[in-house]
Amino acid sequence: MQKFEIDYVEMYVPNLEVAASGWMDKYGFAVDGTDRSEDHRSITLRQGPIRLILTEPTSDRHPAATYLQTHGEGVADIALRTPDVAAAFEAAVKAGAEAIREPGERADAVVTATVGGFGDVVHTLIQREEAPDSKEAPRGRGGVDLLAIDHFAVCLNAGDLGPTVAYYERALGFKQIFEEHIVVGAQAMNSTVVQSASGEVTLTLIEPDKTADPGQIDDFIKEHHGSGVQHIAFTSADAVRAVKELSSRGVDFLKTPDTYYDLLGERIELETHSLDDLRETKLLADEDHGGQLFQIFTASTHPRKTIFFEIIERQGAGTFGSSNIKALYEAVELERTGQSKLGPVRR
Repeated sequence: MQKFEIDYVEMYVPNLEVAASGWMDKYGFAVDGTDRSEDHRSITLRQGPIRLILTEPTSDRHPAATYLQTHGEGVADIALRTPDVAAAFEAAVKAGAEAIREPGERADAVVTATVGGFGDVVHTLIQREEAPDSKEAPRGRGGVDLLAIDHFAVCLNAGDLGPTVAYYERALGFKQIFEEHIVVGAQAMNSTVVQSASGEVTLTLIEPDKTADPGQIDDFIKEHHGSGVQHIAFTSADAVRAVKELSSRGVDFLKTPDTYYDLLGERIELETHSLDDLRETKLLADEDHGGQLFQIFTASTHPRKTIFFEIIERQGAGTFGSSNIKALYEAVELERTGQSKLGPVRR
């Protein structure tokens, strides 16, 4: 069974300088390298072990040109580090993966290959003698301190969830770790979480339930023109501190109604952060059998309102805050109708 870890995430962007300055000024990333060819320019940004590669096409020959025209700015490559690229590539292709680029060694002795993923997102397989996070890595500037990529949330076309789950299980050895049917008012969606055998790569795969009213997943598919990464979740050791710092840097987060916090104490006995801290930062809280988690989503700055980001702090919890969707919906309804109290959220 191949061991996979996240090596880097590559995003295609229409303006390299604007995109890079946003990640540096707002999220505390630092420049870790640059690359240029006849058909593209790239900047590698880093914070701890997190590596983002931003790529701008400079000619129509580069795949970023078509990607941007179709989807706009977004995640194009979730690169997976593995000890044996040739074996991983051969096993994946034999199991039905699309072979995009055969294994080959670069000038720096790094071996790479590329296979298909979902939609227009691919997986570059990377074999390095030295992991990129083994050297001293820049921490988040100003106290941001994002620790790792917790998961990717992926929106899929209706009917694609089952085949996509089966693909990751068969071709890359991922395992299902969670699944549920989420109902939010008249809207509904199906979700399955798959994770690499190492536990280091997690994809939350979501498809709309077409028997229900259209919702946010349908909107993403429409505006993105197909399946893709809806958000990247970054872990933090202290989400309250991180959100305060990010907010001071100009990151906008989704607003949570005060009524959410009026109800929060009825379903969770907080162990780490105070209710006042959560109310101030608008963080959501949830818990499972393993512990608690705290999370918040940024407001999308994408022209199509597709991709956004998440800050998540795990205090033992292993799930993904699905009851927050229900709790937040209930809170919005309370605020909209002006009612003072409703019963506890049913999971």
